[in-house]
Amino acid sequence: MSKPSASAKAAPQPAQNPEPASYEQAVEELERLVQSMEAGQLPLDQLLASYQRGAELLKFCRSRLQAVEQQVQVVEGGDMRTWGEE
Repeated sequence: MSKPSASAKAAPQPAQNPEPASYEQAVEELERLVQSMEAGQLPLDQLLASYQRGAELLKFCRSRLQAVEQQVQVVEGGDMRTWGEE
């Protein structure tokens, strides 16, 4: 039985960006990414990497918002009201 050749090995995956420490930190990083992308000065590869990181940050933010919303529902006994309603 022969060993797989070096070309048959899977390409190493790029290192994952660390998860933000907080929602606020994620929003700040996302805003910086959007500004740099909108400036139109990034090379294509960097633009793609920024887009992918932005998608990760957006997913993180949505997840945190959903978790907080669920906690608020528990605190409010499941009776969600808009601000100002009594």
